[in-house]
Amino acid sequence: MRLNGWKTSIILTAVLLLAGCSPSFEEEQKKAGEAAEAEMNSKQEKANSGNKEIEYHLPFGVELEKETPSNILLKNGSKTYILFYNPHENAQSRIVYESTLEQQPDWDVKHTFKKEEKFGYLLIKRLEDDAYQVVTGIGGVKVTTETKNLQPDAAIMMNIANSVKVK
Repeated sequence: MRLNGWKTSIILTAVLLLAGCSPSFEEEQKKAGEAAEAEMNSKQEKANSGNKEIEYHLPFGVELEKETPSNILLKNGSKTYILFYNPHENAQSRIVYESTLEQQPDWDVKHTFKKEEKFGYLLIKRLEDDAYQVVTGIGGVKVTTETKNLQPDAAIMMNIANSVKVK
């Protein structure tokens, strides 16, 4: 099939406009930071899952896949989240955050949040293929994933982290 000159121009213009409409990394990380902070500041969700050490809330569609000491593997369709918890650290603790930075110091984004008795954070590292490694946490709890959807995943992850209660 051969396209006329004007049809080719319209298609190229549409492609360029669509490419120009996709949000920049700075816009995406800002929205993810706002979503994570809003979840941290929201009311703690009622627990609907747990083990011997903690109880926590899993949003709709997120399911428990596997548990090991201090780690819980969660699935939401093809997406995997890792919930890490240190039951000896409270919601104000910075130890898990600082040890995460020591293990991998080259994060593209390091947001921290404080609210009364909580210290929260969002870490983002760019990966290949427009994907990101994302970590959210509050005190001794952190949730990690790889995603192409920063804002919604940051919100889900912080929602889970915010819901964790040590027994």
